Amino acid sequence: MSGENIGDLSKEILADRYQCDRRLGKQAGRQTLLARDLKTQQQVVVKLLSFSSDFNWEDLKLFEREVETLKSLSHPAIPRYLDSFEIDTPKRKGFALVQTYIAAKSLQEYLSDGRTFSEREVKQLATALLDILAYLHQRQPPVIHRDIKPSNILLKNRSGNSVGKVYLVDFGAVQTLATQQGKTVTVVGTYGYMPPEQFGGRAVPASDLYSLGATLIALITKQHPADLPQKDLQIEFEQFTQLSSGFTNWLKWMTHPSLECRPASVQIAKEVLEKPQEINKYSQTLRLGKTLDTSRLFKNAIGRSTAAGTIAVGICTAIYKIFMYPDLQTIIEGFCLGFSLGLGNGIMIGVVTRLWFFPLTNPKLYRQVLTAISIVLCTSTSIFFFFFKIIANMRLYEGKYYFYPLDIISVLGPSLITGLSMGAITDSITRWYQKASRQ
Repeated sequence: MSGENIGDLSKEILADRYQCDRRLGKQAGRQTLLARDLKTQQQVVVKLLSFSSDFNWEDLKLFEREVETLKSLSHPAIPRYLDSFEIDTPKRKGFALVQTYIAAKSLQEYLSDGRTFSEREVKQLATALLDILAYLHQRQPPVIHRDIKPSNILLKNRSGNSVGKVYLVDFGAVQTLATQQGKTVTVVGTYGYMPPEQFGGRAVPASDLYSLGATLIALITKQHPADLPQKDLQIEFEQFTQLSSGFTNWLKWMTHPSLECRPASVQIAKEVLEKPQEINKYSQTLRLGKTLDTSRLFKNAIGRSTAAGTIAVGICTAIYKIFMYPDLQTIIEGFCLGFSLGLGNGIMIGVVTRLWFFPLTNPKLYRQVLTAISIVLCTSTSIFFFFFKIIANMRLYEGKYYFYPLDIISVLGPSLITGLSMGAITDSITRWYQKASRQ
């Protein structure tokens, strides 16, 4: 990262520890400095928020949010929080944030130097940045960067077929909670890289995806997104590139002005980046933020699972008694097993859905996870049930129990059928939830 001289400030030692060297960036009321930690002799980045004529109390709120956010983050591609303190000297009053220094050039500096990026390199950058965003967006609450652009992405150690190590910096605009209605909204971000909803103060994970797409378009076209032609707020960049149709469609999808027509999550965006043909699966993207009422979710999950499970497992047990093991005491036990499995399965669906898929942003992963859990749990429970029933009815010869090969089939057969039946029921419930989330 390049810098500039900072005059008298270079003589200052902040907090009796940080020797200022040069300025890395400056905004109204804020400066980013390269300094040396006199205790560790390591270079660090110091962000200063000064009480000057252009000070804004909203800047202090964003500054404090950045400090708290960096404290909670731990990722090799994100600067690490080191220190923060208040400055109160005759020359300066304000606050300071100290973080690790990454000796790398920004993508903006590479563009200014005339470097070009191939489609393969841009895809590598996209993958690396999506991985970083996945870490941020999966936190609770999700962390939204809100200012992804070439100058906030660092790149170093290019070698061979690798584009290099990618870093995401400057969390000064970060937001950790969705803006609440009735509160004052501060519009932050950079024109050209901000999605339409961010101008209204709203930022969601898909807002970062738009900014990422706009950043990649800037790398490919070597033009600021705001300078490119637009049609209905959609960036028109195709005439300035020679990209594959799949990657072009992906970039247009990422930068669609409408939230509903953008990838609903990082995972979906990455899946389609790796397999462009998969974009058709998400042509009707779920409305981001659409959630069902929790009571409705549990009512349907438990009700559907219990009813279907009782019938399916009850019939399975009846067949088991009539054709395979007539000694089973009563068919009622089978219906009780089906009721218990259905009830437990419905509760599991409701809990897992509410904790990890609420709102639903990755339907495919949701169905796979819930169905797999259902099959494993119900199959293992059924194995225990049928094994116990056989042991209870087994003949006793000379003080020993004899377990015949047919008995193994008698346990595994109906257990697998039961587990797969409950898996099919779970798949049906997850598809209902997916459909309901679109309405």
